[in-house]
Amino acid sequence: MSRKVAVYRKEHFNAAHRLYNPAWDMAKNDAVFGKCNNPSFHGHNYEVVVKVTGEPDPETGYVMDMKILSELIRDHVLERFDHKNLNLDTEYFKTLNPTAENICVVIYDLLREQIDAKLDLQVRLYETERNFVEFPAQ
Repeated sequence: MSRKVAVYRKEHFNAAHRLYNPAWDMAKNDAVFGKCNNPSFHGHNYEVVVKVTGEPDPETGYVMDMKILSELIRDHVLERFDHKNLNLDTEYFKTLNPTAENICVVIYDLLREQIDAKLDLQVRLYETERNFVEFPAQ
């Protein structure tokens, strides 16, 4: 029987973005993205929940030291995205539409590089209280 345990860390950041496909005219962008296509951008108070799953270390009892996980999220996510215009201020969304789905995958990729491969990782991103995405989907 597996002894895997999931640990979670929740953080938040504030960021602006615009959903827009440059290959489309304004009418199609408005039809698909609605208010999210505002040329002056709009903002969200995002919540990100990072789930790390693995077997607790026999010496520490930790799946992962939560202080280290918190620092990784701060250094690799919050520092890059908090109080930023995702379209204009980050390299990740210069050509990638900053939908919740794409933001979640980018966060996953940034953290996956930093967390031991023997541990499973999942990122849940809340764009609003009621709208959220997860990667990878399970």
